Amino acid sequence: MKSGLRAVLAGATALAAVTLAGCGGSGGDTGNGTGGDKLDVVASFYPLEFIARTVGGDAVNVTTLTAPGVEPHDLELTPKQVGSIAEAKLVVFEKNLQPAVDEAVEQNAKDAGFDIAPAAQLEATGADFEEHEEGAAPAAHKDDALDPHFWLDPVRYAAVVKAVEDKLASVDSANAAGYHERAKALLDQVGKLDTEFKTGLANCKLKTFVTSHEAFAYLAKRYGLTMVGIAGFTPDAEPTPARIKEVQDIVKAQHVTTIFYEELVSPKVAETIAKDVGVQTAVLSPIEGLSDANSQETYLTLMQQNLQELRKANGCS
Repeated sequence: MKSGLRAVLAGATALAAVTLAGCGGSGGDTGNGTGGDKLDVVASFYPLEFIARTVGGDAVNVTTLTAPGVEPHDLELTPKQVGSIAEAKLVVFEKNLQPAVDEAVEQNAKDAGFDIAPAAQLEATGADFEEHEEGAAPAAHKDDALDPHFWLDPVRYAAVVKAVEDKLASVDSANAAGYHERAKALLDQVGKLDTEFKTGLANCKLKTFVTSHEAFAYLAKRYGLTMVGIAGFTPDAEPTPARIKEVQDIVKAQHVTTIFYEELVSPKVAETIAKDVGVQTAVLSPIEGLSDANSQETYLTLMQQNLQELRKANGCS
């Protein structure tokens, strides 16, 4: 994680309903969170925003800290955003993912802060989340380097949905019935998504996929695949020449067909590797945030797109 990141601190009852709740407004409401009689909720980045908006429905006013097109790992906060955190009744965030948010919650919203990391049951997946100086070899993986990308595993995502549901019902008991109803609808859809991944990736010619960002270890583990990441935790970090050579060797040896990159960072490294070894490139979204190109998508639709891209690249029947 980049050491320079610090906050600028100051003093679905149905699938259609679920999809609508996730569309629009992502990053657009970055004011002070005032929503009349609605519960003021701040979500740190898109996967948590989608849960808060979908489960909260018309009972909440959701402010998101990570605007469309912004890489969540690089988030820095404005004084206005810190003010929205201080005024919120609930701040939903994942500790150790965005240091600026952690610091702002610690200093301004201890009582309102809700860290979802315990519900996600994060693990050390073996993905390399350390940044390395140019030309330096990666250090050995650390046992405590917990993978934060829980949302790319539908089972872990469902656990966080349930945790947010319970927290909303606790904070705003008057609207608990609505929270439970909408959460059930979302959990049904996430459960369906898990089933589709299980069946869709059960019979594949290839089990290895290569990505520009080591975000998909939970997904790979859940569905019997192997992820090879070019960069580590920070998706725009430059890989070493040694790592690039290692990835090229894996692609050739295992007959990988596709190098995946993501929307919010430059595809240059992925495209260079793909060109050198004669394979294609495609987008595999880490769903950390929306961009102008996919602003009408939701967590559910982007995961569906990821499934189709993996099936295509890995020759799944």
